[in-house]
Amino acid sequence: MLEQVAQGVMVHRSELLQINTVVVQGQTGVLVVDPGLTRSEMACLAEDLRELGMPVVAGFSTHPDWDHVLWHPGLGDAPRYGTARCAAVMRDVRSQPDWRDRAADGLPPEIAEETPLEGYGLITGLPAGTARIPWDGPEAHIVEHPAHAPGHAALLIEARGVLVAGDMLSDLFVPMLDDFGETNDPIEEYLVGLQVLEDAADDVAVLVPGHGSVCGADQVRARIDLDRSYVHALRDGTATDDPRIGPSAKPGWEWVNDIHEGQAQGVARRRERDELPG
Repeated sequence: MLEQVAQGVMVHRSELLQINTVVVQGQTGVLVVDPGLTRSEMACLAEDLRELGMPVVAGFSTHPDWDHVLWHPGLGDAPRYGTARCAAVMRDVRSQPDWRDRAADGLPPEIAEETPLEGYGLITGLPAGTARIPWDGPEAHIVEHPAHAPGHAALLIEARGVLVAGDMLSDLFVPMLDDFGETNDPIEEYLVGLQVLEDAADDVAVLVPGHGSVCGADQVRARIDLDRSYVHALRDGTATDDPRIGPSAKPGWEWVNDIHEGQAQGVARRRERDELPG
């Protein structure tokens, strides 16, 4: 079911992972951001839009994680945009002859049979530096940054006071770092990303995270501060009292502790490697 969160902006939330699909109303149709998650949920979204007389005229994927590059035939064949890096990642994925099997293997088992892969990752990359999504609705500013995943971008719908944050600023997930490669520093990348979002959030009235609860202006700074404190604790190897993990975690989401433990171990290994002589 679509829920209005601001003028001309609606959210459809999936049952599993509480992923938020964002719908922005334009002059001739709607922009759909990160549609998910199962066939039945996306078919429901498509039917709701049909009943409202709102055809899909554009799509956008905030980043190249599997749950943000899905599509459904009921949403039509509108162009689906992403940053140049996001699109490049998906081209590489789809260039592998066994990409469909790999994608299926990575799905949560409880929805593996219900997740459509027909349009998986068919993203049109916008030229590097593109500031806005090309469509006839309110300006959707592309806020690209290096945190979480290659080519990750938030969307700022400034005229509606809405920030679509992608996989950041969630009340359910702790910050999830990009992989530790040979050259990148995911801790610093995440801190840069948080600063970019903070700079974009001055006049934001509504924050829509990729997963979890939508919040108002009174909570935006608190979520940024909470994410920053968590990343600082990872960096420094200190304990954290983050409410999203440990005994205060939301019932049913205790498995986020596993994400935290894995990241803490990864950061510790990176720290030991960097401290080794030679």
